[in-house]
Amino acid sequence: MEFTAKQIADFIGGRVEGNEQAAVHTFAKIEEGKEGAITFLSNPKYTQYIYKTKASIVLVNDDLELEHPVSATLIRVKNAYECVAKLMQLYAQSMPKKTGVDSLAFVSPTAQIGKDVYIGPFAFVGEGVKIGDGSRIYPNVTIYDGCQIGKNVTIHAGAVIGADGFGFAPNTDGYEKIPQLGIVVIEDNVEIGANTCVDRSTMGQTIIHEGVKLDNLIQVAHNCEIGQNTVMSAQVGMAGSTKIGAWCMVGGQAGFSGHIHVADRTNVGAQCGVINNTKGNGETLIGSPAMDPKDFFKAKALYRRLPDMYKEIGTLRKEIEELKKLVQER
Repeated sequence: MEFTAKQIADFIGGRVEGNEQAAVHTFAKIEEGKEGAITFLSNPKYTQYIYKTKASIVLVNDDLELEHPVSATLIRVKNAYECVAKLMQLYAQSMPKKTGVDSLAFVSPTAQIGKDVYIGPFAFVGEGVKIGDGSRIYPNVTIYDGCQIGKNVTIHAGAVIGADGFGFAPNTDGYEKIPQLGIVVIEDNVEIGANTCVDRSTMGQTIIHEGVKLDNLIQVAHNCEIGQNTVMSAQVGMAGSTKIGAWCMVGGQAGFSGHIHVADRTNVGAQCGVINNTKGNGETLIGSPAMDPKDFFKAKALYRRLPDMYKEIGTLRKEIEELKKLVQER
């Protein structure tokens, strides 16, 4: 299926510069652009490629100023990144979607499966599980007994929903397992990446609220709660009973101590270690333990000077010892 620059511009509210009849049928990165492909430029680091790309159409921001002529047809929009995402969603929706349960999957007879659900090969759906309409469960996903999956949820390959939380009580012989009697509840429009684990609660529910997007290889421990529309990059780890607010953004490999609360709209940097409750909405945290970026960079600057400061302290010690000797001799 092909679309012209004019058709695309009309759909996203853009302005064409160049050939309105330039046609595309696929997407490409700007540095790998080819004839018949549409691409975009939103990051200034990639500006050099707009002069080299072979793509037929490039989406660009309204304020882009060109230093040289370009061969591609441009469509100027307010936000090129948002617009290409909208186009890719439209393209994906036009492609046929699989539905039904693959013959190699196992679904318990007591599970309740909604309409237009896809369950891929070697997926396991346990007793009493509920899966809402339009959800997609990819190969090798395991959903333990009693867990509830909302509508239009996507769970990618290898994810495990509802395994036991990490609960053990020490005793004289070692550790006694604490039964994990709760479930996992995943609300509507959630996407969970490959090999991510969401543990069932000790009692009650581990809850992933509506619109949450989790990357690959994330650990969500028992009794955790992730607020509406929060996003997390790969390898984030949450200890038990952590509660993350709505609209938070969490960078890769960030870690959260147990039994803390992270306020709505908190931005947590990559490899950040959050060990206490956060202050309030809109806060940005980096470093481990987590701190305000200004404090972090001040501390980082001092840290880099530590070797020189160590040498200076050594020199001062020698001078003090020499002065003591002089005083004693007198």
